[in-house]
Amino acid sequence: MKTIRWVITAAATAAIGFVGMPAPVASGQSGPLQVLVSNGVKTVVDEIRPEWERAAGRPLQLEFGTTAALKQRIERGEPFDIAVLTSEAIDQLLKDGKIRAGSRLDLARCGIGMGMRAGAAKPEIGTVDALKRTLHSAQSVTFAEAGASRGYLDKMFAQFGMADEMKAKTILTPSSVNSNQLVSEGKAQYILTLVSEILPAPGVALAGPLPAEVQSYVSFAAGLSATGTNLAARSAALKFLKSPPVAPVFQAKGLEPR
Repeated sequence: MKTIRWVITAAATAAIGFVGMPAPVASGQSGPLQVLVSNGVKTVVDEIRPEWERAAGRPLQLEFGTTAALKQRIERGEPFDIAVLTSEAIDQLLKDGKIRAGSRLDLARCGIGMGMRAGAAKPEIGTVDALKRTLHSAQSVTFAEAGASRGYLDKMFAQFGMADEMKAKTILTPSSVNSNQLVSEGKAQYILTLVSEILPAPGVALAGPLPAEVQSYVSFAAGLSATGTNLAARSAALKFLKSPPVAPVFQAKGLEPR
């Protein structure tokens, strides 16, 4: 992946309005930090990247993907400096000795929502009965085969007594395919995924979150690799994710800071 380098002056940073962040780390090493990031928090990371790099004192080499795919890479022994994944994945990697002990940070959580093609009629999903009717009448729905919310959605369909019906009309997408794009192109009627992944999608509009009675949240956490050098830079970069300027960005992108 191509590494993008940013140069942020103190004046420019002040103009952006990010204050109270950790001071940049001075270091003789200037190589980029490799950061693996779940798609669920991509929009947050895209926005905070310049200030995050300033806090780390070096560029960040960001790679986005599903938590499942990124976790598999870590388990295979691929090098990384920081991982931002679901809390469940971080906990398992910590248990397996892949995440540095004591470095785990809770970041935010996000609920599941439904999206439709921009300009299309908004479906009714405000109650459980309305959601069932919408799913029953839907021509097709899509979500990532290995997405963080996939397991819960399968359980919800079974709970509704619609497992076979939904299996027949669901388009599961591999990690190389953007489910939102199928909706924007009219190849799928609805998408069910994290609200944070629907809001920024071009050509897709948020119909709303799942009803509270059946809502489920996916939590995100971060941690440092258990191996590697550059501990000062990695620690400073991790600490920035819990600094005061970041919480409002999580909120603006549909996530609840923790």
